[in-house]
Amino acid sequence: MSEQPIRLAVITGSVRDGRFGPTVTDWITAQTAHRTDLDVDVIDLADVPLGTAGPTREPSPEMTAVLDTIRPRIAAADAFVVVTPEYNHSFPAVLKNAIDWHLVEWRAKPVGFVCYGGFSGGLRAVEQLRLVFAELHAVGIRDTVSFHGGAAAFDENGTPRDAEGAAAAAKTLLDQLTWWALALREARDKRPYGA
Repeated sequence: MSEQPIRLAVITGSVRDGRFGPTVTDWITAQTAHRTDLDVDVIDLADVPLGTAGPTREPSPEMTAVLDTIRPRIAAADAFVVVTPEYNHSFPAVLKNAIDWHLVEWRAKPVGFVCYGGFSGGLRAVEQLRLVFAELHAVGIRDTVSFHGGAAAFDENGTPRDAEGAAAAAKTLLDQLTWWALALREARDKRPYGA
């Protein structure tokens, strides 16, 4: 195994008032705490004022300043965990905007998903995110951590009600993500990825 830890960016993909995303992000981040093979950077999109305007060929000076706060962090990451709710069978617009403002930063890097929502547990949002990230030449990790019922799947302390099952799912996700991140980092070091 490489001596340099995998740089993992955990992205909180919801910015709505009263959102539950930070609780889920805190939980998945806590699952990495004992892992010396991961160096975690939490990117909360609520702290990145991308607005609703999509990417433009020449961003305004204001947008350039915003992008300068997030782009280096996405570029530096070896892997990503996207924490997303499901809104109307899809994922939040702010998450799509954040993805679209970046292109080469995602290439040849693995992306894992932690989702939450009603009946489907956010899995329909992840289905669509897989298509988006594939278009950007990122590698989607097969196993996903899903919380059916959203906030109801957690207790008042922010712990999943099925803590053992959730921890096992997180371990599987993080193990797969780490394998792919290491393999792809070594590949990028030997031969830059060209899309």
